Order: sequence, then structure tokens, then C-alpha cells
Amino acid sequence: MKVVQLGPYPPPHGGVQSNLAAIREALRRGGHECDVINLTRHRKPDADGVYYPGSASELARLLRRLPADILHLHFGGDLTARLLGLLFYCTMLPGRKTVLTFHSGGYPSSPAGRTAAPGTLRGVIFRRLDAAIAVNAELAELFAKFGVRRDRIHTILPFTAKMPDRAVPLPERLGAFFAAHHPVLLTVGLLEPEYDLPLQIGAMAAIRERLPRAGLVIAGAGSLEDDLRRRIAACSCAEDILLYGDMPHEVTLRAMLDAGALLRTTLYDGDSVSVREALYLGTPVIASDNGMRPAGVKLIPMSGEAALRDAVCELFSTPRTPPAPAGDGQENVRLVLELYQDLLKRPTRGGSEYRRA
Repeated sequence: MKVVQLGPYPPPHGGVQSNLAAIREALRRGGHECDVINLTRHRKPDADGVYYPGSASELARLLRRLPADILHLHFGGDLTARLLGLLFYCTMLPGRKTVLTFHSGGYPSSPAGRTAAPGTLRGVIFRRLDAAIAVNAELAELFAKFGVRRDRIHTILPFTAKMPDRAVPLPERLGAFFAAHHPVLLTVGLLEPEYDLPLQIGAMAAIRERLPRAGLVIAGAGSLEDDLRRRIAACSCAEDILLYGDMPHEVTLRAMLDAGALLRTTLYDGDSVSVREALYLGTPVIASDNGMRPAGVKLIPMSGEAALRDAVCELFSTPRTPPAPAGDGQENVRLVLELYQDLLKRPTRGGSEYRRA
């Protein structure tokens, strides 16, 4: 089996990037081929089957050149005209199955998402897909509103997790911070406005009044890095907040294992991969209520600095025993590979099935 995935490839190490990389690793372990076409502004030289096209025409040529049984696209955020055009182009390529994972959990409730209908251009393009993967039930219903056949809609959570080995040390700078603080609060994501990171920074002084050794690690990369550094420097507890930068996925999981809690404060958010991973590892999660958090998350209102402070302090007021992980953490990626195998048994594009779609 030959698969080409299109989407954001690490670094930086966000949730969508980690999902794409996990699928690639699983395919390669199984003896299959998997190339990647990076669709973000983060560019590197082409290497090891990962390509970084610099233009739409270069991307189109690359798609025609690379052999593939399956094209798997990963979209997050908004459905721009550029992304819809790419999706339509992929469905036009003969002899290939086209799969889309839509990672934007907040899209169904957005103004654009509320206009979902079969007669829209989005509906016309989505119905050309061989499979549509939704990362939660709301997105599955969104695909149905666009007229996608139910047998082509698959709800598969976008995370995999492997229990880290506590014997493997954290990187030196990170390990030193963990050694000097307890509890350590960890946040993982892009340094962008929708993640409301100033809320966490602003709450730390009040949290440390009740938990004097508490520390905060912010992992990620993004446009707000310089602004966040200035905010941290102006805090009375600046030495107790570590803006770590981009963190590889394996380091993230290792840090989650030792963290006292994962924080996910957002102004706009979908079904967070890091939240799912933390819950699997048994790490408590405190998150802004976006209406779709999984069971086990301590919810706080958006922009609620006092609520964040109280939730953190309440969490550490009584001892707790972390639950044991359920499964091996690889169930979701196996479902994706099983979907690929099932698609390859179906008629190729141009057959009667596709004339009816």
C-alpha cells in the first residue's frame, strides 16, 4: 500500500502534526510506503519522503508524480477556497482514493459551519471523497449535512499515545524546572491568540499564593512568542514560568506523565489531541468549556482567571491516584489503517460506485 498524506508535518509539534506523523510511522512499521506533503509555511529541504512544495503548481506536479493508492488530507481551522480547491484536485486524480480528516472541532458551530448544506460548493466537493474522517460526533453530523453518505463517514479520534518510560530523563532544562517546582502545570499548543495563554500567565501569581512551589511550562511555537516572553518577564513569578518552545511529541508525553495537570485554556477550540493524550496517561486536565470536552476534564469558563486559579488549587488540595490507561493508546491509528485496507477493496474512481455518488 502506498499512501501520500497532505497536511502540517512537524516541526512544530501540534496535535494535527502528531496525528499525521503517527499514521506515517504505523504504515512504515507495517511495511507500507508513506510520503508526506507539508502544506504549511514551515519549510525544510525535501528529505526522507517529506516534501515542501513552494507553490500551488509545484504541489500539483508533485501529486501527479508521486505514486499513491490513497491520498489522505488533514485540514484544521477554516475551509478556505485554497484548501477546497486542493481537495477537489485530489479527487480528480485517477486511480487514487481520497480521504479527508477534518480536525477543526469548532467549525460546526462557526457561521460557515451553520450554513452546511448539500447544495453548497463544500457539499459538492465533500461528496466526492472516498472517506471522511471526523474527530468527533459534531463533525460527523457536519459531513452528513453536506450530503456525504453515512457509509463514508468515520469518527476516529485523532490521537495516539504510548506510555512513556519514567526511567528516560527529561531534557536538562525541562528536568531542572520540574525538579524545582511542584506541581508543574503544563500547557501544549500553538502560541496563538485562540489559546488564551495570557490567562495562564496572569493566574500564576495567585496560584503560587496557595501553592508556593507551583510552576508553569508553556510548550509550543507561534506568532505570540515575543509578546508572551514580555508578559512573563513582567510577572512577579517570572522564574516560575518556562516558555519552552517547540517540544517533540515524545518529550511532550514524557512531560505530561510528570506534570501535575494539563491546562487547556482557549477562546476557540475543537477536540484537543493533547487533552486526549493527558487523560490516557492519567494526568488531570483543566480546560475551558467548549461544549465538547471528553469525560474526566475539569471545566472552567472561557477567560475565567479566578476559575482557573480555584480549579488548580482545588485539584491539589487532596491526594489522588491516577487511573490505569485503557488499551495500548494505538487503537485510533489502527482504525485509520483498517479504513485504508477497506478502501482498497472498493472499485477505483470512474467505476459505477462513483458515478452514483
